[in-house]
Amino acid sequence: MSRNQKLDLSQSEEEQSDARDQVAGNRGLWRDAGRRLVRNRLSLVGIFILSILFVVAIFGPSVAPYPFMEQNLKLISQPPSADHWLGTDQLGRDVLSRILWGARTATTVAIFVTAISLGVGIVLGGVAAFAGGMADWLIMRLTDVVMSVPSIMLALLVNTAIKKPVAIWYEDLYEQTGWAFFRSTTFLDYLIVLGALAVVSFPGYARLIRGQILSLREREYVTAARSSGVPFARILFRHVVPNALGPVIVAATFGFSGAMVMEASLSYLGIGIQPPAASWGAMINDSLMDWRYEPWLLAMPAIALAISALGVNYLGDGLNDALNPRIAAGGAGSEGER
Repeated sequence: MSRNQKLDLSQSEEEQSDARDQVAGNRGLWRDAGRRLVRNRLSLVGIFILSILFVVAIFGPSVAPYPFMEQNLKLISQPPSADHWLGTDQLGRDVLSRILWGARTATTVAIFVTAISLGVGIVLGGVAAFAGGMADWLIMRLTDVVMSVPSIMLALLVNTAIKKPVAIWYEDLYEQTGWAFFRSTTFLDYLIVLGALAVVSFPGYARLIRGQILSLREREYVTAARSSGVPFARILFRHVVPNALGPVIVAATFGFSGAMVMEASLSYLGIGIQPPAASWGAMINDSLMDWRYEPWLLAMPAIALAISALGVNYLGDGLNDALNPRIAAGGAGSEGER
């Protein structure tokens, strides 16, 4: 073998080695984030709690020992026993069954509120960042007004303001169609609570999306897409939003727990999910006057709400550490030093 051939072979082997090192070193952001997430013990606790919450919300009502609305006036305010593991309330209803149904209520409201407010925030924040000018000013002033009012007060105002008109609209629909669905107040309560909580939740997402897009819209791939005549909506949803998902996912996780607590707060105040539907906040409110004599009626739904919110927040902290590029860079530096 000639000297030149040996040099070419050596260079080829070096290039292949460099390529292998590059492939091994350039792991995707999401893969690295997943590895950091599972290394965080608190985030694993959060994932475990959230998984249990979803399992209970989906299958809990099916395995509940009693129908959550069933009353037994002979067993009013009974302490925990073999027949009723968590006791009974003031109407003789099984507390465990109502907590299982309350998990479905809390999870359903949190999912829809987070999805609606996140969707509205993405659209408004994207328009404000890309359009600029008067559109940006109007959208940001709208978010300022909404965020200047305490969330619970604004939710109360929206709930109270829209409840009567929506109820009248529901009655008109029932008279026109004759469908029994429009006579149900449960769906009406869900609709009003979802609307009220979405109104108070979207400004944070809109501001976050706007800030992310303002930092991304001058990147080379966005400029190239603009120069190629790619439509605005496609640039926003295909090139910009996916690259801003990290902080958005973290914010949505905390928003999920916030929506659960807000729903319980509204129900506690008597304007959220109303009986006969089960809500942890309403259960706390119903047992507040007798908590000294029947503490289990207050403690059980309060513990369920606290553990659920805490688990989601643990997961949010873990996601923040996993998806934060500064923390990731610091962790990579530390590993390199070791």
